Amino acid sequence: MKRTYLEFEKPVETLEAKIESLKKAHDDHPTIDVNKELNSLQEKLEAMQHKIFDNLTAWQISQVSRHPQRPYTQDYIQAIFKNFKELHGDRAYSDDPAIVGGLAEFEGQSVMVIGHQKGRDIKERQHRNFGMPRPEGYRKALRLFKLAEKFSLPIITLIDTPGAYPGIGAEERGQSEAIARNLYVMTELQVPIISLVIGEGGSGGALALGVSDRLSMLEFSTYSVISPEGCASILWKKAEMAEVAADTLGITSTKLKKLGLVDDIVSEPLGGAHRDYKVTMKNVKQTLKDQLIQLKTTPIDELLKNRYERLTSFGQHSHSEK
Repeated sequence: MKRTYLEFEKPVETLEAKIESLKKAHDDHPTIDVNKELNSLQEKLEAMQHKIFDNLTAWQISQVSRHPQRPYTQDYIQAIFKNFKELHGDRAYSDDPAIVGGLAEFEGQSVMVIGHQKGRDIKERQHRNFGMPRPEGYRKALRLFKLAEKFSLPIITLIDTPGAYPGIGAEERGQSEAIARNLYVMTELQVPIISLVIGEGGSGGALALGVSDRLSMLEFSTYSVISPEGCASILWKKAEMAEVAADTLGITSTKLKKLGLVDDIVSEPLGGAHRDYKVTMKNVKQTLKDQLIQLKTTPIDELLKNRYERLTSFGQHSHSEK
């Protein structure tokens, strides 16, 4: 697959093109020694990547979180889980491909894994509705939550959505009610719940899978009540103000960790999760494993008490905070 570069990655694209050109020249003429120049370019490339990705703005991070080659829920399921059996439908209206979920095995433990799913190409994006669930998607997730509770299975949710679908049909079928019911039910589920933001965490559409005992974010993911573009359009009537909005909203993993809204930040490879799926999966797997071990040893009563206190603490500030 041809690599896609974001606008601020153009210097990286230029250096990588030079490296590929040099490698091709060596393949065509093996007698030519290119090692010295190649090593020099690779050192420059690494330095350039660090210079860019160690100093990303909130707006740039939001772009990385939406990168079209970033791993999606099904990529994580395939790489981290075994024996995944997808379950379909909400048993009331229909199925929703924007949310995938089912039974799986993780580190020898049966779990229920549920997540938003975007598409790679135009056809799949339309099929998945660009990762924006309708009410039946959230009700499918609700059915799987209850099924997991019935069989005492830990729940793992993977969050990656611009938000819930705001279409007329979705509103007629009770979009807000479906989201609200998930929030309500998840607070009382008597099984451990682990949530991980793998890309975009957009508003209520993300929260409907995000009420959990442990919430983590990938390093270059985002979590916010509204997109930077949407915020800019409302506050300034200009989508061009999105960069300012992104910084004001505090959508990044480091900002949210500092505020106490996120428990852990999962490191990404240099350049983002799409640069090295293998390293990304390894880091995510270790985080999920550590959290699951910790939560499984916690009595259910204590788990529910901690979950309630965690949720009700959001938004509270001490007088010393500025």
